[in-house]
Amino acid sequence: MKKIILSAIMLIGLAFTAQAQDVSKNAIGLRFGDSGGFGTEITYQRGLSNNNRLELDLGWRNRNNYKNDNYDDNAIKLTALYQWVWNIEGGFNWYAGIGGGVGSYNRDYYDNRDYNNGTFAFAAGDIGIEYNFDIPLLISLDFRPEFGGNGYYENNYGSDVALALKYQF
Repeated sequence: MKKIILSAIMLIGLAFTAQAQDVSKNAIGLRFGDSGGFGTEITYQRGLSNNNRLELDLGWRNRNNYKNDNYDDNAIKLTALYQWVWNIEGGFNWYAGIGGGVGSYNRDYYDNRDYNNGTFAFAAGDIGIEYNFDIPLLISLDFRPEFGGNGYYENNYGSDVALALKYQF
């Protein structure tokens, strides 16, 4: 048991001492999320140092009969995340981040219930893996849990798995 604990501590230490990957100064593109989140988002990354960056995402939703709940759901949200980036090998990196955002929504029910609209704020995390090509293309796959939402998210929790393609400059 002691060997397992010691091995786990060594692996965690190795992960945090791994060589940092130089992040691009700027990257812009699209983040294609699943239906549990907002779907497609415009994404922008700004490098802050060799292994830290800020990511801003603007998402929107315009759905009819969302989740068969008999209403239209229109929403927009802005997410900001501070991310740490670690190099795995070559062009592969993994990253983790924390942040939050704000949004606005309106729902139009088909069964004559009240029209529902409002604003919301949320806290978010982010963990993912990316590949930095030799050309100015960055592709990533990430998971983003979001907490809060002031009634927008069911049980004040929403999550998203997304594939992103970004042009680096």
